[in-house]
Amino acid sequence: MEFNQSNNVIYSALEWSRQGIGSAIATVVDTWGSAPRPVGSQLAISGEGGMVGSVSGGCVEGAVIFEAIESLKDGLPRILEYGVSDEEAFSVGLGCGGSIRILVEPIGNFLTQKTLEKLLKKIESRKPVAYVVNVENWSNCLVEVDKKYKQRFDNDQSGFDGLEFITIHNPPLRMAIIGGVHIAQALAKVARVSGFDVLLIDPRESFANSLRFPDVEISHLWPDKALEIFDPDQRTAIVTLTHDPKIDDPAIIQGLKSPCFYIGCLGSSGTHAKRIQRLQNVGFSNDEISRINGPVGLKISAKSPAEIAVSIMGQIIQTVRKKI
Repeated sequence: MEFNQSNNVIYSALEWSRQGIGSAIATVVDTWGSAPRPVGSQLAISGEGGMVGSVSGGCVEGAVIFEAIESLKDGLPRILEYGVSDEEAFSVGLGCGGSIRILVEPIGNFLTQKTLEKLLKKIESRKPVAYVVNVENWSNCLVEVDKKYKQRFDNDQSGFDGLEFITIHNPPLRMAIIGGVHIAQALAKVARVSGFDVLLIDPRESFANSLRFPDVEISHLWPDKALEIFDPDQRTAIVTLTHDPKIDDPAIIQGLKSPCFYIGCLGSSGTHAKRIQRLQNVGFSNDEISRINGPVGLKISAKSPAEIAVSIMGQIIQTVRKKI
């Protein structure tokens, strides 16, 4: 089973608990100043000191692991705070003007294995779900998208509502890459490292195969058919890389019909001008066509396939962060 950062934390904590090792989940609930990880970041800790995930990029993990193991002894959740005003600030690496509050929940009487199983099932089925915990009495529940939390889901924004802390678990961002070319090999790697689920689409099996793209899901359907099945949503990016209108254009058309947050197309300005003309000829308006990023990528003077992949990934991240 393939895991992204979100469900890997939940899965690891659940497995350690099932094995009898014991586990806890630490969640960033507040930050100020230069704290290195955003609210909602999570770390799974085993009773033997193992860890998956991150709450500070390495600054406070050691202290959090110690507290998590202590929580397994008494079974009680707790909120920790580290910052420049604490005597411990320098020892945990926050001597640069930042502070952080972290919720630690041992798996047991309050946060149960059953709750984690339900949460993991929702995440694996790509259903948005929020874990809500009352930090006064430690009661908790899972909530799907509703009016109360809709804005938090839309903005990927975990945080406090009064005494309740809400951890948002949205489906992973996705990327459909059209064309198994050299740039796609680099882009698939950097996208996966960035937390995206990746689908490579190319009807040419000599370009798209497991030797060239190990550990990447591959479709050999024509792009329009593959994307119909993929069903791009608001958390999907589409990138076309073949230069061949027979392959790229069906994907672009399908993307323009979808609510995907990003469409990027490789090619020169001249190539893109011809692309625009073809799309106009089949009835797309200038406003619709303006959704396309072409030529694709940030302007960083990229030359090699790896550099071009970085420029594309940078533009995608820039786009999604502006939207949330």
